[in-house]
Amino acid sequence: MDPQNDLAIPSGLRNPADLFFQKETIRRTIIASYWITILLALPLWWHTTSIERLPLPEARVYHQVDKPISIPVRLCLPQSNTDLSSRLQGALSARVPKGLEVVVESGNCGTEKDTYVVSPGPKKIVRGRHLTTPFDDLEGLTQTIVSLVAPSDVEQEKQTRVAQFASRYRLAFSLLNEDASSGNGVMSWDVQKGIHQQIQPLLDVLKPLHNFTIESQVQFYAPLEFDLRPTDSGFGLSYEDLTVFINSAEWTLSSSASNDPVLHFILFVPSASHTPLRIIDSKSSAFILPQWGGVSIYNTPSIWSTQQLSDRGLQRAFSTFSTQLSYTTWHSSSPEDTGLISQWQLDALIRRRMLETAKGTRDTLRSFIKLANQLENMPVREDVRNDIEGSLDALEKLYNSASTSLSQSFAYSAEAFNLASRAFFNPGMLALLYFPTEHKYAVYAPLFASGLVPLFVSALRELKAWKQQRAQSR
Repeated sequence: MDPQNDLAIPSGLRNPADLFFQKETIRRTIIASYWITILLALPLWWHTTSIERLPLPEARVYHQVDKPISIPVRLCLPQSNTDLSSRLQGALSARVPKGLEVVVESGNCGTEKDTYVVSPGPKKIVRGRHLTTPFDDLEGLTQTIVSLVAPSDVEQEKQTRVAQFASRYRLAFSLLNEDASSGNGVMSWDVQKGIHQQIQPLLDVLKPLHNFTIESQVQFYAPLEFDLRPTDSGFGLSYEDLTVFINSAEWTLSSSASNDPVLHFILFVPSASHTPLRIIDSKSSAFILPQWGGVSIYNTPSIWSTQQLSDRGLQRAFSTFSTQLSYTTWHSSSPEDTGLISQWQLDALIRRRMLETAKGTRDTLRSFIKLANQLENMPVREDVRNDIEGSLDALEKLYNSASTSLSQSFAYSAEAFNLASRAFFNPGMLALLYFPTEHKYAVYAPLFASGLVPLFVSALRELKAWKQQRAQSR
């Protein structure tokens, strides 16, 4: 040992060079172990932080979305009239919307299920798929058939009322008292009786298209958020008031936790100080809110001794709700006024919804592919890819069955639409959409830089010392 170094170390203390962890071999082994650990952990870190992006059937999507869909509508004239059928064929082809292919035949109509028979008669009558109407006016005949086969093309002004398609709807029936403590509140109603008599027949007709779940409630205090204007006969609602009638801030209109769209139907009972309440310049006491539902106003009699809604009031309220439900889901004028949707209307509704869902499916799939290509950090997991492929399979089945079975084709279109929507709105894809690469650097740099810089400097210093020792040993 160097005597000078010994003199520099106080008595009772060991020379640091003699400590085992200060030996060059031990020190370099410790530094190397850190780097080996980091290198071995890199694959695990890469696997746990990488985004799973499974390949999507992009070529198949673009092939499917560009294919046109054609739904045949077969009309038959029992009397053999080639000239009339030819002229009617030309007139209808120019009037029906894109996607429908009308075929007019004459003679023996047979018994095919999806064939619509058009017979001459003194007035317009619809029974099932049989239409009786005058043949003397080709324009009137064409207009009648188009209104039954494709009403959405001739009633565009009504389409804003129709709710967007969904396989499942929730119907919420609410009895709302503006202020039940005022003395004229309706405390209860026989909602099951009203639904059974007025709503259930319409739900049975719409069963091929939608599944409905029903809920109801009674509220005893549901104030309006605007002041009513007095009139000569009481109080009135202007058309501007109708647009803000629903007080969503204070009315709890939906009680179930579900993602299904809700159609609301409200029986509103104004307080005693606001009775009677009517709609200005209207003979009706009800109105429809497009794609939302409807409201009916019930003014209690001046002498109100019962707290139960009367049978007459119940019948009028739910009859109004039935009409509003029909117009909200889809409704068109018909030569047959039975209060329900005729078979012609139901078939037209199925075709309309089929074209709507097919177009929605194609647009959703196309948008999904574009979105996945634009956002590189958007994960695409197996469940999403399975939904995309399932939607394409259902869309392919729709194209193959469109000319054979209307009900089966609609089932395929609804399945394709639901799967495409579920894939597009999959919550698993949203986790990293708002966490781009720049944010990763901002998070990892402060976390690892403080530990990697000393390790890097130590490794560089030991490497330099090792090279110097090798040079001295030569």
